[in-house]
Amino acid sequence: QVQLAESGGGLVQAGDSLRLSCAASGVTSRTAMGWFRQAPGNEREFVADMIWRPENVYLATYADSVKGRFTISRDHAKNTVDLLMNSLKPEDTAVYYCAAGLGPTTRYVHWGQGTQVTVSS
Repeated sequence: QVQLAESGGGLVQAGDSLRLSCAASGVTSRTAMGWFRQAPGNEREFVADMIWRPENVYLATYADSVKGRFTISRDHAKNTVDLLMNSLKPEDTAVYYCAAGLGPTTRYVHWGQGTQVTVSS
């Protein structure tokens, strides 16, 4: 059974940094892991993910809106997936969700409860 628990959200000012962490259980090193977010009145949107490739490497992908500012990372020993967010903007304000895919696929079927990130101007 896959369980995901996010932590690290909070209230910060524009330009600040924040690190979100997702503690995962029931996943393997090949499970696709990602971060999504949902702002009030908007649909949930993709932020970043990290997927295992048959060449035994991990590929990180980012939404254009966060590319160059956010970094996703995995610690397989701790079973955590972090999202380091730099140069935060007010438009980054949202509830951030950790997600796990169906195996190595990017069909995200497991979700955490979410953590609120608020960026003031």
